[in-house]
Amino acid sequence: MFVDKIWRLKSYSRLALGLAGEARVTPLQAQLLVNRGISDAEAARVFLHPQLNHMADPMLLKDMDAATGIIVDSLENREKITVYGDYDADGLTATALLLNFFSSLGISVVSYVPNRLTEGYGLNRKAVDRIAKGGTRLIITVDCGIGNETEIAYARSRGIQVVVTDHHQIPHGFQPDYPVVDPHRPDCAFPYKHLAGVGLAFFLAVAVRAALRKRGWFKRRPEPNLKGYLDLVALGTVADRVPLTGQNRILVNDGLATMARSRWAGLNAMMAVANVAASQITSDDLAFKLGPRLNAPGRLGDPDMGVKALTTEAPDFALNLALAMDAANHRRRRLEKTILDQIRHSMESPDAIRDARTLMFAGEDWHRGVLGIIASRLTDRYHRPSLVLNTENGMAVGSGRSVKGFNLYHALRRLSHLFEKFGGHSHAAGFTLKAKNIGMLKRDLETLAGDTLADEDLIPTIDIDAEISLEDITFETVRQINAFSPFGEANPEPLFFARSVSVGGSRIVGDHHLRLGVRQGKKHFEAIGFGLSNHHSLEGKTVNMVFSVGLNRWQGCETIQLRVVDLEEIGRSSKLVLEDSGGELDVFRTENKKGFFSPWQR
Repeated sequence: MFVDKIWRLKSYSRLALGLAGEARVTPLQAQLLVNRGISDAEAARVFLHPQLNHMADPMLLKDMDAATGIIVDSLENREKITVYGDYDADGLTATALLLNFFSSLGISVVSYVPNRLTEGYGLNRKAVDRIAKGGTRLIITVDCGIGNETEIAYARSRGIQVVVTDHHQIPHGFQPDYPVVDPHRPDCAFPYKHLAGVGLAFFLAVAVRAALRKRGWFKRRPEPNLKGYLDLVALGTVADRVPLTGQNRILVNDGLATMARSRWAGLNAMMAVANVAASQITSDDLAFKLGPRLNAPGRLGDPDMGVKALTTEAPDFALNLALAMDAANHRRRRLEKTILDQIRHSMESPDAIRDARTLMFAGEDWHRGVLGIIASRLTDRYHRPSLVLNTENGMAVGSGRSVKGFNLYHALRRLSHLFEKFGGHSHAAGFTLKAKNIGMLKRDLETLAGDTLADEDLIPTIDIDAEISLEDITFETVRQINAFSPFGEANPEPLFFARSVSVGGSRIVGDHHLRLGVRQGKKHFEAIGFGLSNHHSLEGKTVNMVFSVGLNRWQGCETIQLRVVDLEEIGRSSKLVLEDSGGELDVFRTENKKGFFSPWQR
């Protein structure tokens, strides 16, 4: 990889000194809180102890009252309802949540998830025709619909009411005359804007249950306990990579606890196939094991498999579906590797890529279901906005991912004249355009990025919470850090910097991983560096190291293990470290060996 990295090391903040006493947390926890923008005691308490009673009122969501009224009327009139979801993990969990919820009310509703390859994202007229032919009188969209004004008008012309729940950006000229529940609406008073589609579906279920309660619905039937749905919410929320802060942090925290005793046969089967221990499940398991398996069938053209898995009550059927999803995920990985290899072989020289602000690659017969993953891989590797397109019959369908500092959705909106359709948010987007416009898109997007992104924006950064000595790492340290879980977007696992660490053993494990024995003073730890085998061998050398701290469980024993994110040999410094001199942050090269020790190390 031709890019360097910037290590941004944060020194111990003066704000943390006061927060530690006011919030009754340790100095380490106070620093981690301040690093996450939390500097008052009440906010610290809410963050470290997320509880469902801190959830906001669903009725603060604009149009939730109208949406709830329409749905309850349809339920009481026994009208046929179709839940129309997206084909990714967020949309699938949202669809399954509402199907399971209505089933618990004794109401049978149906679902429709479009085929990614033949129908694309969102509502379409042919789908509306099929739904109308089946007798549906109400469509509830989840994780889609915000950009489908034309298709919704068509559905309404056919006598179908539509309620939209979506969490994507509001399109230009947005003026709906039907209920639209989306926290991004400028007229929405809901205090948190980053819910996933499944989070909105959960809030809708809460609101519908409350409305039914007022109408006396549960005097003659049991009232569903919606806490049992939080595992579905957690899976979709983490898989969609929305920030794990605020309301999402509460939902995922309780959802992980619920998943340890999940009521859904499909989730239990997926965990078994993925070798995930329900009692020890983490947000990483959702992001990297369960989420990809749930996504895979939809990427390859069979989104209904995920909905069936999350709604079936038959364990044997659930297991068969989980195995099929696992097989689909293996096929997805093979397709991804094939296309990535083609892209790498077609790349210009590293110098040409270094000078580019954006990356764009198009090919024929590239599987449309994996374009977004490939764009994400390119962005991760080269730290540039990346677009990947499949061309066929004069048209191109693409997916893009971006970096901090470049809002991809806004960029595409400025170039909207080039597209047949597009949508997404700041870091991810999908689009369709005529193949003849690809060259103009590449040129104009590069111009926009050139006006927006500075050279430093194109260098990957590692934000380090604090410098720490290995001698100060104990099981109590791990406990303090784990209070910040679940980790994910906007709440990453804390990273630490250790200076002048001695390396004992050094060996390669698996294909690309590095296992080290590291020592500082009298403390020795095992460390694993995923994807860092290129640093081998470091035995007998001294390194500076960036790492996280966790537990390794093996045969009933727990040991502390360090996960190395990056390292450099002493004397071969090429990193940049951003240190805080007490005021503004300034950039120093790592050859600046000024020592720094935080109060908990003294």
